[in-house]
Order: sequence, then C-alpha cells, then structure tokens
Amino acid sequence: MVEKKYLNLYRMMKNRICSGEYAAGEKLPSKRVMADKTGCSTITVERAYAMLAEEGYIKTRERSGYYVCALDVFLKDRRIKEQVGFSYLPEEKDSRNRDFEYSLWFKTVRRVLSEKGDRLFVKSPNKGCAVLRNAIADYLLTYRGMVAEPARIIIGSGSEQLYESVVKILGRDKCFGIEDPSYEQIEAVYLGEGVRISKLAMGADGIESEALLKGEMDVLHVTPFCSYPTGVTTSASKRYEYLKWAGEGRYIVEDDFNSEFFMPGQPIEPLYSLDSKASVIYINTFSKSLSPSMRMGYMILPEALMPIYDERLGQFSCTVPVLDQYVLAEFIASGNFERHLNRMRRKMKV
Repeated sequence: MVEKKYLNLYRMMKNRICSGEYAAGEKLPSKRVMADKTGCSTITVERAYAMLAEEGYIKTRERSGYYVCALDVFLKDRRIKEQVGFSYLPEEKDSRNRDFEYSLWFKTVRRVLSEKGDRLFVKSPNKGCAVLRNAIADYLLTYRGMVAEPARIIIGSGSEQLYESVVKILGRDKCFGIEDPSYEQIEAVYLGEGVRISKLAMGADGIESEALLKGEMDVLHVTPFCSYPTGVTTSASKRYEYLKWAGEGRYIVEDDFNSEFFMPGQPIEPLYSLDSKASVIYINTFSKSLSPSMRMGYMILPEALMPIYDERLGQFSCTVPVLDQYVLAEFIASGNFERHLNRMRRKMKV
C-alpha cells in the first residue's frame, strides 16, 4: 500500500511539473508539509521526491529543500510528440509450423531454465555454446552419418548471416557461382556483401556441366538436396562432378536446406560426406525443420579455414542468445528433434 501511494504521489508531482503548475526554479513543499497535504507519510514523500530527482524533474539544495528543474526543451519535445501521433503496426501474419509440438518446446524451455540456472547469463563463446555444438555433432553422426568435429561447427542466426560469414572468411575478391534459378536471398546476400556472382544454368540433375566448366567462379554455392524454386535434387554423378571442380583454393558452399525431410529412396548423402579434399563448407538451419521464428543455424568449416575464421571473425559475438542455444541442445539431445522429424516425414508420405 505504501508503494502504491509513493507511485501515485510521484505521478501527480510529475504531471504538475510538466504542466507548469510548478514552475522552473520554484521551491516544492517540504516533505513534512507535502505529507500533511496528501495524507502520506514522510517516507512516502521522500521516496517520491527521490525518484523525481533521479529523473531530473527536481533537484536538491543542501539545507534549503527541493526545487523544480528547467524542462523547456523536454516539454517542447513532448508537445511535438503528442501533436504528431502515430499509427500502430498491424500484427504479423501467423506463419507457425502447424505440425510442430510447441508444448514440447516450451516444456524443454522450462527444464533448461530450471536446471541450467546461471549458465544462461554467461556470454556465449564466439563460435557458439559447446553444449549445442556437441549436440549437433552427435545428431549429424547418429542420424545423418556425418562426421563433424564440434570445434569446427559455428553457430549463427540463420542462413543469411552464415552466407555473410562465408564471404568474410573467403574474401570479397572471390567470384561466387550460384544456381540459376536459385533462392533469391542467396543472390541478394552475396551482392549485398559486394562480391561478384556468376549465374549457372540448372539442368535436370543440377548445374549443367558446360556452365560448371566454363564458369569463372572461385566458390560454388549449391543446394544439392532440393534446389529452390526448381525442386531439383542433384544426382550422385553430378555431386562428384561438383567435388571434382573443387580443390586447389576452390570451395563449395553446401546449403543443405530442407534435407532433414528426406524420403526413403532419395539420395541423402551430402557433399560434405563425399568430400575427400576438405573443400566443402556445410550450412544448415532449423528455421524449416522447427519454425521460421527460430533463427538458428550452423556451418561446418574445413580445418584449413579455422585460423582464417579466428583472424577475421573471432572478435565478434555469437548472434544466437544463450538460452536458445541451450534449449535447442536439450531438444536435440533428448531425441525430441528426431521424433519431430519422423512425425513430419510420416505426414509427408500420406
């Protein structure tokens, strides 16, 4: 009740000062007098005056009392804001993954909050939290047959941010070859980063051989599992053709978007697993497999690029909140992620 009186008195005094009822430089009633006027205790008045002083509405003079500060500039800005007004933005359209069991995710959030405690308030390492990098490495090995050292897994906030990181690692002097047509954001990000791009015509099973051989690119960005918007899945022979092109300073960015939803009989072995020259930078995200709102992804760098990453990006903080990293790590480690994917695959078969 005391707190309510203190806040009410603070608001009343603030309004009177802002309205000009108490002029700049005017002395306020003493704490005892104000207490008698308002029916509050002197402690309540003291707390209200202290907050007004802290916010710059009044100031104290030793052995004299409290005086109103000059607020002409502040009041002018306030009047302008009140006159202008604004329109509220409409609420975003619902883009949830309707097949995702959000209650299970929230249950995981509660468990992490309960069990991890102060760990969630420690700054994330540059490459991401070890718990998530370890969980991703275990998942890739168990369910995808991919061997990825956790130390080479970099956590980022979605594919676009990871594309930007690739440019910073490899350099803006490189020419990036992309599928034509391709997901529009791939081209947009690379152009935004100032690199040259070469559009490579798509055939029935991937980039046409002639375009691959005659292209002047230093880096090849491909989506071999399911190219967008064509829906082309790269054939096994074409994947080896890509790998033959790579090496000797050339790199392939394998964008493995949507690959978790493979169906029996389709080729699912990524370029990363076929690569014998350590020339593939593997990128994947959770925005499709879980929810568009979960801006989390990862890339796996070849060992030779790790020192360059440390030199060029090692001073930047991880862009994914620590809480999100711990929750996703627990979601993966508990088997909930794979069970979710299995449910999705079954629905896709119906």
